Amino acid sequence: MPRFNIHHVTKYTYEAPVKDSANQIILFPVKDEFQEVLKHDLVITGEPGVEIYKDYYGNEIGSFTTIAPHKELSIDSTIEVITKPRPEPSDLTAKEEQWKHLETICGQVAFLDFLKVEYFDTLPEIISLMEEEKNGEITPLQAASRLNTKVYEHFRYIKGITNVETTLDEIWKLKAGVCQDFAHILSAMLRIIKIPARYVSGYVCPNEHGLRGEGATHAWVEAYIPFNGWIGFDPTNNMLVNDLHVRLAVGRNFRDCSPVKGTYKGTSNQVLEVGVTVGYEDGHSTVKDLASTLTPQPSPKETKNSYRQFVEMQQQQ
Repeated sequence: MPRFNIHHVTKYTYEAPVKDSANQIILFPVKDEFQEVLKHDLVITGEPGVEIYKDYYGNEIGSFTTIAPHKELSIDSTIEVITKPRPEPSDLTAKEEQWKHLETICGQVAFLDFLKVEYFDTLPEIISLMEEEKNGEITPLQAASRLNTKVYEHFRYIKGITNVETTLDEIWKLKAGVCQDFAHILSAMLRIIKIPARYVSGYVCPNEHGLRGEGATHAWVEAYIPFNGWIGFDPTNNMLVNDLHVRLAVGRNFRDCSPVKGTYKGTSNQVLEVGVTVGYEDGHSTVKDLASTLTPQPSPKETKNSYRQFVEMQQQQ
């Protein structure tokens, strides 16, 4: 069972002093049979009191307010966690029974939010590509696995061309993005074929595996597979979620799981920097922390590079 030491820093620097900063953080690892949290240290500029509660989806949420003027806000989270192996999903039940089971749960409150398909202009185009997965000739597990691979193979992993406000239409047209975009597209595809899908935020801890998404927060999808429960699919790395993934929260989309968000009074000019390092320990040997520094995050209006401009030009021709 691997043991990870994860250090996650979020830093805001303001052009001029700001005040009345109210923030929400979702930086508390899930505690269940697959994840044991040994230690969690949280250090915030000014040492404000943090109120912790659980939201509708069972996520642990922290909220705090910094009233005094300040030019910098740092949220420093360090966790030590043990992850445990997950059983391989089973596909022994007849496919007809599995799809019928999905039909029976579609009206249950626990699944409604994870079946609702967000409308966007290119939705009909995606639906037309989903007919093969909708015909019931394969099991829900096989369908989810194929869609996971489809996203991995047809979308390029490119940092800096999208942001948290990028729409499904933009992701679909670009056919590129990062983990949150891959998860966004996969969850939409699964919901189209009536498989409940929820967005998951957390970390991927690569050790020697060199997985995409390391050195930052990561995102993937959990699909509800009949007679198995929630199964994690990581379309960024084309794999089932295993003990290299550390979960923070689940929700309908990124907005439900954003690690840090808030508001304040003052200048609109700010610089956001984020850094994540992961140390791996197996009880016998220690792998050095991955090199990671605070990296400036682009604002929505700045998120455009040569690749995105090239795609947009091609679409206009």
